[in-house]
Amino acid sequence: MFLRLLFVLLSALNIAVGAWLLLGQPYARGGSPSDPGVAQLRLLSELPQTAPASSLPAAPVTAAMPAAGMASPVLSYSCMALGPFATPQDLRNARLALAAQATRMRSRQEQTSQSGGWWVYLPAAGSRAQALEQARQLGAHQISDYFVVSSGDQPNTVSLGLFKDPANARKRRDEVVAAGFPARMSERSESVPEYWLDLVVADSSHFDWRSRVHASGIGSHSTGCF
Repeated sequence: MFLRLLFVLLSALNIAVGAWLLLGQPYARGGSPSDPGVAQLRLLSELPQTAPASSLPAAPVTAAMPAAGMASPVLSYSCMALGPFATPQDLRNARLALAAQATRMRSRQEQTSQSGGWWVYLPAAGSRAQALEQARQLGAHQISDYFVVSSGDQPNTVSLGLFKDPANARKRRDEVVAAGFPARMSERSESVPEYWLDLVVADSSHFDWRSRVHASGIGSHSTGCF
């Protein structure tokens, strides 16, 4: 009887200890009362206290400001043309002389009309035979230094001379007219090349090209930038 009672008491004690261990302690270490992947429920009192956003110190904000006196200088550019140069060699010499002072350079060639003198002549006859007859009549009036043009843009014209000075051309014309011939005078022109150097310079007020370019007859004027 005593042994039976002792067995019952020990069994009850084991049951009580097991219940206390199971129900009276927090969840087992590493264990979870919820299914995997489900967030654990926590009481508000168990959450860590966080300070309100307004009470947090503000992070310092700095703006990059340019240091005094460190601003880059503003350069003004000017574009100019130098010329005309008489020969390509004069142009090359000027380009070499100004290479260190110019930001950019370019060479160009243009055609220009140039006076070739003043021409005195008799208007073209209807045929070469008529032009030769005019020439014989000029000789009969003691007028020399003429020839009959046989080709070109004015054939059958009797040329009476080409003069650089218009005053000399007028004198020759008047002499032939006084002899009874319808002499005329006109200015002859021809197309000749001109060579120019275009430059872009950073500060035109301090750009002294005259001390470096020694070709004669050279001038400068502003031009479009390139």
